[in-house]
Amino acid sequence: MSHSSTDGIDMQTTPAVRARQLTKSFDDVVALDGVDLDVAEGEVHGLVGPNGAGKTTLLGLLLGLAVPDAGRLEILGVPVARALAVPDGVAGFVDGPGLYPTLTARQNLSALVRLHGGGAASRAVTDALDEVGLDAVADDLVRGFSLGMRQRLGLAAALLTGPRLLVLDEPANGLDPAGKNHVHGVIARLADAGTAVVLSSHRMDDVAALCSEVTLLATGRVVFTGPVDKLALESREADYRVVTSDPGKAARMALEVPGLRTPPADEPAGRPASRGLVVRGSVASMDELVVRLVGAGVAVRELAPVVTPLESAYLALTATEESR
Repeated sequence: MSHSSTDGIDMQTTPAVRARQLTKSFDDVVALDGVDLDVAEGEVHGLVGPNGAGKTTLLGLLLGLAVPDAGRLEILGVPVARALAVPDGVAGFVDGPGLYPTLTARQNLSALVRLHGGGAASRAVTDALDEVGLDAVADDLVRGFSLGMRQRLGLAAALLTGPRLLVLDEPANGLDPAGKNHVHGVIARLADAGTAVVLSSHRMDDVAALCSEVTLLATGRVVFTGPVDKLALESREADYRVVTSDPGKAARMALEVPGLRTPPADEPAGRPASRGLVVRGSVASMDELVVRLVGAGVAVRELAPVVTPLESAYLALTATEESR
């Protein structure tokens, strides 16, 4: 997949999204404050951030549901100056797909095809349902669908137009592991074929699995944008769980390692327990602890971060921005 960075796109190809200094307010609430965004063809770009960070507002701008108060937005090379004026080739959903609960899955998609002047196009509908794994329930009423099934049907609806830019709000929301893997596969295949995908997610594991680039928003501002693996490196410290053959001795030795400490007492970590010892520090500090434990004859049976490095970076960066 492609990678992009601000002002770093190869201009010989048209970026799917190029945004500069986007601002958007709703009454006294600033939803977006000088946001830049670049998304290349074939790139899966994640938008992450706390609730109220501006993710949904930004997705809405990409779908033409609103226009920015200031800034420049180009989608598929076309400047967007007014609502509902996005170019052909853009599809997706925000705040969940709009579906008719009293119609079947097949009828929902057929209605969309006719709405866009495509006739019945039963083959396209059948292919879209098969692509998202809903072929077995194609003739069931949508009102009986689970949240995850509705998300998959929304994705099928977006696929009908063969989008060059796909915008998805929490596409894995409500999916079981099998359904999530299926949707991940669909998105990856689209990106491999050249479709740009912008998606929001509150799950950092989904971001790590799907996205090549990520933009982290907090209080309407960009606090990080770049490759996913670079975001993971932003985590200078993390909490690690250590399970050893001698928890008491491990806890004493951990306090002797420079740079290692236990989390605050009001956090449910930091003391020896059956689930292991939890300590906070850098990777280098943890390496030193392991060397000392092994040298002292204490077996290390498990060592793992309590949260992933990606999530640690997310928490650290958003906390810093929100404390300003």
